[in-house]
Amino acid sequence: MSHILITAGPTREPIDPVRFLSNRSTGRMGFAIAQAAAEAGHTVTLIAGPVELPTPPNVRRVDVVTARDMLAAVQRELVQADVLIASAAVADWRPETCSSTKLKKSGMNGVLRLVPNPDILKTIRPQKGNRRFIGFAAETGEPTAEAGRKLREKGLDLIVANDVTAPGAGFAVETNRVTLLYPDGRREALPLLSKLDLARRLIALLPAL
Repeated sequence: MSHILITAGPTREPIDPVRFLSNRSTGRMGFAIAQAAAEAGHTVTLIAGPVELPTPPNVRRVDVVTARDMLAAVQRELVQADVLIASAAVADWRPETCSSTKLKKSGMNGVLRLVPNPDILKTIRPQKGNRRFIGFAAETGEPTAEAGRKLREKGLDLIVANDVTAPGAGFAVETNRVTLLYPDGRREALPLLSKLDLARRLIALLPAL
């Protein structure tokens, strides 16, 4: 059995104590993977962004908020892990500054300056060693070209690509339709599955990666 580290959900990047930048991720896919991994007998650590989901049984959960919080948690927890499954929808950008008090509408100029967040998988790639890294590519339209680029650039052993605008395959639904891309060029298009069934398929693939 392996120690599997999973990231799930969105991140929130604060503008002030009231407002933030985020995305539509609910964390359901990552939490399903954590459940499937625990069911299979693996040791599971789940790093979760701000989501409204219960922790699956026999899963250790670490809650984070921002992309930088998530990166720090991954770097800390990766030491113990054999596998990383990065399913979180990490915000690419954050506000350049965060006000300590609520910004008043009358005092805002309508321009929000953004700076890039760290790319978690790129940042930790030097720590990969013999670990297996699996990533996700949630795109709009045909996702495999962008997924292939991410697979190569981030040194992944597998990437799971999906079109979030396809029926039953986006955020806040119980199903997903994905294509698996491997480093040797193989592609495997899976049918529409529940997120838990897809998670079980992914966990079953681990010994072959």
